[in-house]
Amino acid sequence: MTGVPAAPPAGRPLPTVSVVVPARDDAAALERCLTLLAAQTLSPLEVVVVDNASTDETADVARRAGAVVVHEPRVGIPAAAAAGYDTARGEVLARLDADSQPGPGWVRAVAERMAADPAVDAVTGTGTFTDLRGGRWACALYLSAYYASTRMALGHTALWGSCMALRRSTWWAVRDQVERVDPEVHDDLDLAFALGPRRRIVRDRHLRVGVSARTLRYGRRRRLVRAARTLRLNWAVAPPWERWRDRLGAAAR
Repeated sequence: MTGVPAAPPAGRPLPTVSVVVPARDDAAALERCLTLLAAQTLSPLEVVVVDNASTDETADVARRAGAVVVHEPRVGIPAAAAAGYDTARGEVLARLDADSQPGPGWVRAVAERMAADPAVDAVTGTGTFTDLRGGRWACALYLSAYYASTRMALGHTALWGSCMALRRSTWWAVRDQVERVDPEVHDDLDLAFALGPRRRIVRDRHLRVGVSARTLRYGRRRRLVRAARTLRLNWAVAPPWERWRDRLGAAAR
């Protein structure tokens, strides 16, 4: 589902937003991300940086920026992201990667989107490759392929970890179903599987961040292997035809 700009009903307060950023040996990119978060038109309740066994200044950069620092010694984004969500106190848990570059209205956009429709469990966005010529169109093609292919596998919209948010209550309802140990799992896709076809995930093209194109340059084979592993683990619980049956049943009701 593609989101449209939405404003909360008059008189309804905006939810508090915690921003979770898992990071490992990414101090320079993290410093830029935290600087942009400090310039938001709506300040987050907190920024939670999960230091995933870094050997550089990642944790020091986070502390200097006033972030809450969580140390997760188990290497891997699944463990780091889950530790951040567990720690965060906001009504909405927004997620960025260390190389995400949110515009000044990003936190407000997340809060307003979630306030506008209480039935939405999670929202996922889009981006622009900041270090690639034609980066907006390249990222649009990359994410269009990602969202289209994963929708077939999930029976609903996926999540993109570089620009997403979910309600804290939703996280606590599914936190025991997500993979926390295996580093060779895509945490955002795995979380989308856990949310399932009965919960509502909205793709909002107006929720946008800048990101590095390193996803395209490095580790493409490893990403495909991780995707296959994530699908295999989750399809063992509920294959795609069962997920689509649940999705269509929920829509009919």
